[in-house]
Amino acid sequence: METVILIVVIALVALGAAGYFVVGSRRKAAPPAPPRTPVEPGVGDEAAPTVEAPRRTIDTVDLPETSVVVPDEPEVLVLETPEPTAGRLIRLRARLARSQTTFGKGLLALLAREHLDEDTWEEIEDTLLTADVGVASTQELVDRLRTRVKVLGTRTPADLRALLHEELLTLIGPDLDRTLKTAKHTGEGGDRPAVVLVVGVNGTGKTTTTGKLARVLVADGRSVVLGAADTFRAAAADQLQTWGERVGAHTVRGPEAGDPASVAFEAVKQGIAEGVDTVLVDTAGRLHTKTGLMDELGKVKRVVEKHGPVDEVLLVLDATTGQNGLVQARVFAEVVDITGIVLTKLDGTAKGGIVVSVQRELGVPVKLIGLGEGPDDLAPFEPSAFVDALIGD
Repeated sequence: METVILIVVIALVALGAAGYFVVGSRRKAAPPAPPRTPVEPGVGDEAAPTVEAPRRTIDTVDLPETSVVVPDEPEVLVLETPEPTAGRLIRLRARLARSQTTFGKGLLALLAREHLDEDTWEEIEDTLLTADVGVASTQELVDRLRTRVKVLGTRTPADLRALLHEELLTLIGPDLDRTLKTAKHTGEGGDRPAVVLVVGVNGTGKTTTTGKLARVLVADGRSVVLGAADTFRAAAADQLQTWGERVGAHTVRGPEAGDPASVAFEAVKQGIAEGVDTVLVDTAGRLHTKTGLMDELGKVKRVVEKHGPVDEVLLVLDATTGQNGLVQARVFAEVVDITGIVLTKLDGTAKGGIVVSVQRELGVPVKLIGLGEGPDDLAPFEPSAFVDALIGD
């Protein structure tokens, strides 16, 4: 009995504790707020205006950033239009005149002296020799000037200028054939392009001159194929190909350090296949093999001639090298028949007399001269315009 009473008491105590915790937790929870009843405006009060949220327009809506991918357009090669060659030397006359002041104007100043004694004539000789006219040509010109001045008597500036112009023009040779043989051959055996070999040592601007010559021909309406037969100089073929791409001329090239004669042969073969007017072949200026430069050059010419005769062999000379250039010219002339001279860098030297001496040395005319770094600064040589630039107005 006592046990039953004890169990009942324990149960009552447990129930009381549970009720206490339940009531405590309810007291701690905040009662919910009563619903708010809208207050009607009183008499005489204005109703509060209804505020509407601003409407969002397309300008105020933040749109997600998007990127439009435009496909790359294929690169379009724009061909350059070279400057016409007619009168190009005249247009470049001022540049030539600035570099030749000590030559032509120096001679005029000496000849204008009141008394032309022996010392003055020696100064005239020194001026001509310094300008690389050459010993024999200098002596010939001085003798002619002495005679003409005595006959002329009174010397006005205009008289002296006309006299010097005439004598220099005679010395340069106005009657020499300076035409470039670049026209396509036609006949019963079929059409074939004219072939031009460009020769010279590296450093004279040979590859650049070949590229500029392509521009000269394109400007005159010729179609051209280039042969990159300078296979032993790094980037020579790339350089020539860049020149060709500018004017739409195809460049035939071979492997680096390959056979130059093979490249030249393929260039002419390609020119025949394409029916172009002219094939220009840039030859090596030095070799990395045991074969001599001149032997290799002779081989190139012989291999090319299997297609037909070579029409032009142009020797590129640096005008600033003076008499050293004449030594180079003699060596090349012993191996191949030089038909014309290209004088480069005439814009940066007062040695215009090299035109006279190189022609006398080789017996061939100067056909082209380079007067700057621009792509159209290669000009056909015009003796009268050249002399005008030498002695000024």
